[in-house]
Amino acid sequence: MPAVDKLLLEEALQDSPQTRSLLSVFEEDAGTLTEYTNQLLQAMQRVYGAQNEMCLATQQLSKQLLAYEKQNFALGKGDEEVISTLHYFSKVVDELNILHSELAKQLADTMVLPIIQFREKDLTEVSTLKDLFGLASNEHDLSMAKYSRLPKRRENEKLKTEVVKEVANARRKQHLSSLQYYCALNALQYRKRIAMMEPMLGYAQGQINFFKKGAEMFSKRMDSFLSPVSNMVQSIQGELDAEADAMRVSQQDLLSINESVYTPDSDVTSPAINRNLIQKAGYLNLRNKTGLVTTTWDRLYFFTQGGNLMCQPRGAVAGGLIQDLDNCSVMAVDCEDRRYCLQITTPTGKSGITLQAESKKEYEEWICAINNISRQIYLTDNPEAVAIKLNQTALQAVTPITSFGKKHESLCPSQNVKNMEMESDKIIPKELSTKPNCTELIAPGTPIQFDMVLPATEFLDQNRGGRRTNPFGESEDKNDEEDSLLQQMFVVRFLGSMAVQSDDTNEVIYEAMRQVLAARAIHNIFRTTESHLMVTTKSLRLIDPQTQVTRTTFELASVTQFAAHQDNKRLIGFVVRVTESLGEESMSANIFESNTEGEKICYAISLGKEIIEAQKDPEALAQLMMSMPLTNDGKFKLLNDQSEDGAIPEERGEESEA
Repeated sequence: MPAVDKLLLEEALQDSPQTRSLLSVFEEDAGTLTEYTNQLLQAMQRVYGAQNEMCLATQQLSKQLLAYEKQNFALGKGDEEVISTLHYFSKVVDELNILHSELAKQLADTMVLPIIQFREKDLTEVSTLKDLFGLASNEHDLSMAKYSRLPKRRENEKLKTEVVKEVANARRKQHLSSLQYYCALNALQYRKRIAMMEPMLGYAQGQINFFKKGAEMFSKRMDSFLSPVSNMVQSIQGELDAEADAMRVSQQDLLSINESVYTPDSDVTSPAINRNLIQKAGYLNLRNKTGLVTTTWDRLYFFTQGGNLMCQPRGAVAGGLIQDLDNCSVMAVDCEDRRYCLQITTPTGKSGITLQAESKKEYEEWICAINNISRQIYLTDNPEAVAIKLNQTALQAVTPITSFGKKHESLCPSQNVKNMEMESDKIIPKELSTKPNCTELIAPGTPIQFDMVLPATEFLDQNRGGRRTNPFGESEDKNDEEDSLLQQMFVVRFLGSMAVQSDDTNEVIYEAMRQVLAARAIHNIFRTTESHLMVTTKSLRLIDPQTQVTRTTFELASVTQFAAHQDNKRLIGFVVRVTESLGEESMSANIFESNTEGEKICYAISLGKEIIEAQKDPEALAQLMMSMPLTNDGKFKLLNDQSEDGAIPEERGEESEA
C-alpha cells in the first residue's frame, strides 16, 4: 500500500500556521469521510431492512460503492486500490441482486455492525477530540494575551508567577490535546480503508455462505479475489498497529521534555542569542490603532522572506507582505508599559510597525535579524558567513585594527582640510604622511556619547533666557541663513561622538566609526536620534524635524576633517576643533548615518569651505558662481549628474534646499 499522509507530532507544540493549514486538510477529509460513512451505512441498513425490496437496496448499494471515487477526498493518496476493490464489489452486488433473500442475522453481524462501530467509535472520537482541541487552543490564546499585558515598570512577582503558571498549564493542556487529536486523525487514515472494505468483505462472504445456489457460481471466482483483499486488510491493520505504537512512543517522548518549553521567557538573565540570523520566524504581537487614542495587540505569526517581513494569520494558507526591510532601521521602544517592544522605521525616517516579542531572547534575535536583513546581507553568495564576519568585526572594539582603507584619490569631497592648498582654482592634496597608530588618534578607553544630540524640548529648557526662540521654531539665525550662498539639508541619525587626539588625517574618522559601531553592537544600542543636517557657508546645524528648532550648531570653520565610509556609503563623520574657556583646544569626532550617500554631505561641506575662501576675493567668488549651477534665488545647489571625474549624483527625495 502507498504511504499514508500524516500529521507530524513534533510540530504540535509550535502550532504554526503551516501545521494548522495541514490540520484543516485532515479535518476536511474527516468531515467528508463522516458524510460518506453515513451514506454508506444508510445503504447497508436498507439492504438489511428491505427484505422485500432487496433488489432495489442492492442496486442502491452498488451505486453508492461507485460513488467513493467521486467523493474527492482531500487526502485521497493511496485510495486507488480501495477504489478498484469497491468497483469490483459493485459488480458482485449487481450479480447477487437476483439471488438475495433473508440475510438478517448474517448481514447484521458481517456488514452493518463494523460500519456502525467505525462511525460511533472512530468518527465520534475524532469529533470529540476536535472540540477539546479547540477549547484548549482558545484557553491558551487567552492566557497568552493575559501574559502579554503584564506591566513592565511595576512588576508584581506574585501576579507574574500566577500568569506564567497559567500560561504553562494552558500550553501543556493544548499540547496534550493536540497530540491526541493528531494521533486520532493519523489513525483515521488507516481505519478509513479498513472500514470501507471490511463490511463489504463480510457481505460477500455472507452471500456465498447463505446462498447455496450461488456457492457453485461464485466460490472459485470470489475466493481468488477475496483472499488478496483479506490480506490487504490485514496488512493495513498491521501498519495501523505499528503506527499507533510509534505515535504512542513519540507522544511520550514529546511530553517528557523540559518544562521550560512551556514557560515563556524562562532564561531571562542569560539567554543564548544568535546574532547572525538572516531569517527569522515566530509569533509576535502587532500593535494596531483602533481610534485616536485606543490600540489593540494581535498575536500573529511573522517570518522573513528575503528582504521582506511577512505576516500569516492562523489558518491562512500563505503569508502577506507587511514591511519591506531593505535599508530600514529597528530600535527598542517603550510602548504602553509592555516589555520587549521594538519599532521598525522606514528608510525615509517614518515610523513603521510596532511589535512585541514573547521573551528577551526572541526580542534581541528579532532586532539582530532585522538589522542584518536591512543591510541586504541576504543578497550575497554566502549570507551566513557575511553575517558572522560583520558581527565578529563589531565585537573587536577593544583590539585596535587598521583603518577601513584608503579612499580613492578621485573622491575629492573627503579630504584633509589642513593639507589642502588652493592653487589656480584647483584643490591639490599634499603628500600623504605615514599612517598613524590607532592609539595616537584616539586614546584607549575614551568614553563614547550615544545621545549627544538633545531632544528639542530639553534644548529649549536648557537655553531659556539665553538664545531667543519663538513658537514657530524660528531663531535669530534666520537672517544669517537667508544671506548664506549655500543651504543644503540632509536627513541624518546621530550614532556617537568621542574625543580624539589628532585631526591631521581622515584615519581618525575611520577609527572613530569603527569604535562607535562596535560599541553599539556590544551594548545592544539600536536607538538613534533623527535630525536634519543643514549645511551652509557658516555652520553645520542639526535641526529637529518636528519642531524645526536647532539642536546644536558646528561652525564650518571649526570642522577640520570630514569623510564618508568606503564600504557603508551612508556613514559620515567629521572632526570639530573648538577652544575651551581656559584657552585649551579640544577635538571630537561626530559620527552620523545618512539616508543618502555620505559623499554628498562631504561634497556640500567641501563646497561651503570653497565658498568661504572665494568670498575673500570678489573675482574668485564671481568665477566660482559662474562655474556652479545656482537656484532661482542665487544660491548654490549640488550637481545633478554624476560625471566620470567624481561629481556628486543628483539629490534624492531625502534632501531638499532650505
